[in-house]
Amino acid sequence: MKKYIVTLTKAERETLIALTSKGKHKSQKILNALILLGCDEGEHQTKRSTNDEISRILNISMRKIDRVKERFVMESIEVALNGRKKNRIYDKKTDGDFEDHLVAISCSEPPEGFARWSLRLLADKVVELNYIDSISHESIRRILKKTKSNLGDKKVG
Repeated sequence: MKKYIVTLTKAERETLIALTSKGKHKSQKILNALILLGCDEGEHQTKRSTNDEISRILNISMRKIDRVKERFVMESIEVALNGRKKNRIYDKKTDGDFEDHLVAISCSEPPEGFARWSLRLLADKVVELNYIDSISHESIRRILKKTKSNLGDKKVG
């Protein structure tokens, strides 16, 4: 029993054929268009391929085919081609005060036994001083890089 049946209109079919044969597009978008064309059961289709054939020819999983078909049937052709919009919002862990403290620490003398501050040492120090609950050395790098670029060509001293 088929769960999601793809039925393309003539205009949608022509758009997908043009998308797969001309221009520059993301590979996943072209792959999704090929899946929809292969699964089409509309009146403008001469021969429908089976999911097994599509999977084998395009070297993709059956699950990928099912996801594209589901997005087309349940949402739209745009969502089927491009995927869902990412709408996850991340809370900022740091603020300007934290960044100021971090820069001040990085400009201070490194701990005894170290020639300079490493990103991991800085991360450990700001956690130790309770400026933040936890932070990765990579986040420290991004903050310092951003701070450096914000200073730009300003002369200090």
